[in-house]
Amino acid sequence: MKACGVSGADKEVALLELPEPSSPGPGQILVGVEAAGVGPWDGLPIDASWDVGLRPPAALGVEGAGKVLAVGAGVTGFAVGDRVLAHEAPLPGGSGFWAERVLINADHTAACPPGLDAVHAAALPVNGLTALQALEKLGLSPGQRLLITNGAGATGALAIQLAAAQGIEVTATASAAAAERLLGLGATEVVDYHDPNWPAKVRGGFDAALIIAAGTAAPALPLVRDGGRLCSLTSDAPEEERGITSGDLYIEPNAAQLAQLAEQAAAGTLKLAPEPLPLSEGPAAFARVVTGGAGGKKIVLTPA
Repeated sequence: MKACGVSGADKEVALLELPEPSSPGPGQILVGVEAAGVGPWDGLPIDASWDVGLRPPAALGVEGAGKVLAVGAGVTGFAVGDRVLAHEAPLPGGSGFWAERVLINADHTAACPPGLDAVHAAALPVNGLTALQALEKLGLSPGQRLLITNGAGATGALAIQLAAAQGIEVTATASAAAAERLLGLGATEVVDYHDPNWPAKVRGGFDAALIIAAGTAAPALPLVRDGGRLCSLTSDAPEEERGITSGDLYIEPNAAQLAQLAEQAAAGTLKLAPEPLPLSEGPAAFARVVTGGAGGKKIVLTPA
């Protein structure tokens, strides 16, 4: 089958021809991939920074959407032909979603609701689950204030929408060009991160900070009130001080949360901005994403 991934020790992302996945074992399903998300995290399994069970030669990709082709023993929630989406890590078949077919665990998989096409579904799992799990960790209530750094990225834009829907007042850092879009998604204020003095341009006393831009945890911490919370997605949470709870977050697959997000996206209450590209452009798409060249767009690979 056609795929995009790594062949071995050279760790170069390239187009590949891979063997078909094995038949699904107990609790597993085989999915015909219709779209697969690309994110900066896809570079981590290559250098072993994130062990997702990749076994080269293998396709990359830990999220996607498609149709069920076969089900293993004990799987009762899905049948052949069902449309699904998933974030999967580790990969039970040793190979990922950037391929025509992928083997995944049924209990990490959500049904894809009518009205949500494969490209938008594939854009949702990692960024959506990250935003949702971060907000749950911060535990904010309606009326409280949240600072989000890199609000214009795929995770930040979803976090803004989810927080605003809960009645949380969101201030986001982003480029000036993204300000109008983020205000439309529910942000109360957008501050230009290009200004090196941006922390002085916002009113402090935030109840929490969600750190999505690397290097912003330290300048954000003084803006959080005593006893507040800070959650970093960039593995650089500062030491706790002034009673502030500070920690890093690492996403976990969660089918129930993903189903909730998919329903919101299908209903149009959660807006996504995917950029579909053919699988044949996978190596170039990966390079764009890991070097920050996606411009806030979520790149999604399609087999065609």
